[in-house]
Amino acid sequence: MSALAGIVRFDGREAEASDGEAMMDAMSRYVADDVRTWRDGPAFLGCRIRWITPESVGERMPDGDAGGAAGGRLRIVADAIIDNRDDLFDRLEVPSGRRATVTDGELILLAYRRWGRLAPSHLIGDFAFMIWDETRRELFGARDLFGSRSLYYHIGAGRLAFATTMAPLLALPDTGSRLDEAWLAEFMAIPEMFESTDAGATPYVGIRQVPPGHAVVFADGRARFEAYGSIEPAEPLRLRSDGEYEEAMRDIFGEAVRARLRTHREVAATLSGGLDSGAVAGFAARALQREGKTLQAYSSVPASGFADWTPGHAAADERPHIAATVRHVGNIDPSYMDFEGISPLTEVDEWIDLLETPYKFFENSYWLKGIHERAGSRGAGILLTGARGNFTVSWGPALDYYAQLLKRMKWMRLSRELRMFGANKGIGRRRLLSTLGKLAFPALSGGRRGGEEPDLPAMLIHPDFAQRTGVFAKLRGGGSGAGFGSSSGGTGRGSGSADPFAVRRDKLASLAAANKNGATATKLSLRYGVWERDPTCDLRVVRFCLSVPVEQYVRDGMDRALIRRATKSVLPDEVRLNQRVRGVQGADWIHRAAPMWPRLLDELRRLCDDSAVAGYLNVERIRAAAAGIGREPRSELAFHPEMRLLLRSVILYRFIKRHA
Repeated sequence: MSALAGIVRFDGREAEASDGEAMMDAMSRYVADDVRTWRDGPAFLGCRIRWITPESVGERMPDGDAGGAAGGRLRIVADAIIDNRDDLFDRLEVPSGRRATVTDGELILLAYRRWGRLAPSHLIGDFAFMIWDETRRELFGARDLFGSRSLYYHIGAGRLAFATTMAPLLALPDTGSRLDEAWLAEFMAIPEMFESTDAGATPYVGIRQVPPGHAVVFADGRARFEAYGSIEPAEPLRLRSDGEYEEAMRDIFGEAVRARLRTHREVAATLSGGLDSGAVAGFAARALQREGKTLQAYSSVPASGFADWTPGHAAADERPHIAATVRHVGNIDPSYMDFEGISPLTEVDEWIDLLETPYKFFENSYWLKGIHERAGSRGAGILLTGARGNFTVSWGPALDYYAQLLKRMKWMRLSRELRMFGANKGIGRRRLLSTLGKLAFPALSGGRRGGEEPDLPAMLIHPDFAQRTGVFAKLRGGGSGAGFGSSSGGTGRGSGSADPFAVRRDKLASLAAANKNGATATKLSLRYGVWERDPTCDLRVVRFCLSVPVEQYVRDGMDRALIRRATKSVLPDEVRLNQRVRGVQGADWIHRAAPMWPRLLDELRRLCDDSAVAGYLNVERIRAAAAGIGREPRSELAFHPEMRLLLRSVILYRFIKRHA
């Protein structure tokens, strides 16, 4: 992995080495390895690098032209792992004797030399890169479709500066750290986990980011952004039998997992008791065994003394199912981590330092960071996850599909499916039919789906600030998601639709969600030296899953049916066929935070009396929520909106105070 930085002048002057050095010094808080810089006239490039893949060992960047006749005319800094290397080698006609030593940065240069600005659309993997083209006197760069690596920039004082993190840009003399109120308003007004519908925005005025799935050309003093690529499959997949779909799933998903094992270091994985992480671990452990490696698996478990308050269909402690996967798969070294003494409240300041922004995912913050830290300390270079599996390999919303059958009057198929689904889930037919009627005909049941107004009284944002920024009108007009295909990186079609098929595509194509996920993964990797990789979000897997007919995902009374069938030889039946109990992550966070609760209430009182945030935060709403919760919060309120309001307000308060 690499931390990139650079400056390109467009006013005829040379790039300032002093500013470049200041940027790299600011980068050192994330990556401690040696820095290498390169300067030629208007361009200054710098890179700090950690070696993850076997080919990268010994690599130094900025790197020069990869095999062109006019050597030295291209320079690249890249934070990249490319997964379709074999395909690219064939298409680029790389000699077989060279392939084992070609770095991913060199491969990107070869692709750029062949396809120019179209190169990113030919790359599959996690990447952010910048190329200085000396002949054209222009800077060209891109982020992958899912925004897996971050890339920020600033234009001003006759130059463009870019970096993997925002700290180097904030170190420049003409940036400052003034907060962008439009971004801040959206962060507070959007109830979902992502931050802003403007995929190029950051919390700071004057600092932007290259949106996921976009390329940037900087020349003649102007930056031009252009979307590339698509998650959409070329055509629907039509195979002859269920068995062929299962085999195709195993093939494409297995290849996605194997591609993400490419490291000279150890391989780790997050492992819950569910299908997604279990399938990733199953395929990975078997492939690693052939390499003589063992998969390190890390699982977050509740703290000692926690009384599980979750209902019968949920489980805060997934150890029984995790242990079943470990036994069945083999070649897994499990670690059950209870993070004793750590809670979301102990981690706030460190997360703000790490992300350079406020954040919303506090319930899971302690174990996300803790697993990265432990895996990195044990020599792992890759940390596998199955984070996006709910919308790809394990998708399959049974009730929504059955509602479709009801609307289309497919009585025989619906009757058979409901009988089997009810038996699998332990739900009576009358209750199922009542639920399906409401889903299929919401108007007749007095309800409506999608397009709901936000719960304004529960919002964190101050009403006056919301009115001044016009944030709710903006969100109603553009939706709360941002999709691929907008060259400006702005909002596309909103993800507020309740249609599960539209929601699936919107979630996978959301630039806003990609920004949040990519920033978190990038900055954790730079801090702890382990690169988070998600085979359930491999572009080939996404396109395959979108091409498969819905009948393969809901079959024989099973939701998520395709992955259940395809992993028959991979996962134990108690995990693979489990439809009655689902794991709940972070359910014990209030239990963990209870010893600090009096201090939290004191901080909330200071917040409500602080003029620095009075114009931003809805302090009356915060006071009421704190009074309602009281001095001894109950564990079962872990996911209550009032609790989210209080914790998010503290995170925002600490962030804003740093810049007040």
